[in-house]
Amino acid sequence: MGVYKDLESEFDYDIVEDFFNHYSYMSEALDRLIIDLKNEQKYKRNINEIFRVFHNIKSSSSFLKITPLQKLASLTEEILEECRLLEGSASEELINWLLSVSDQLKAYKIDLENDSEEFSALNRAIIKIPTKLSA
Repeated sequence: MGVYKDLESEFDYDIVEDFFNHYSYMSEALDRLIIDLKNEQKYKRNINEIFRVFHNIKSSSSFLKITPLQKLASLTEEILEECRLLEGSASEELINWLLSVSDQLKAYKIDLENDSEEFSALNRAIIKIPTKLSA
């Protein structure tokens, strides 16, 4: 039994299905929001939207006890909290880091779709937290 079937055995099917559908939608929408952080006029709106996505993922994955996803979302939410205080556009370093996080979310999505035995290993690029957040 893989990670998805484990969730279905522990939680109501509708809850797991709702989580997966919502998670899929959010993870697919991220790249456009992240890339648009280069645009000073879109920065505040997008950073708040990205923060909201990670906050929702953190909350739902915590409820469902999906530890790798919850830890990644928590870390990202902490970085985004700092970014919400900034004015202007995001640095290339931050954008690239967030794109790596987005790729990791997509890998976890594939793991769930395929009912893999375990989640994919964390991309090493995520470990290198960006130090320069604004351009």
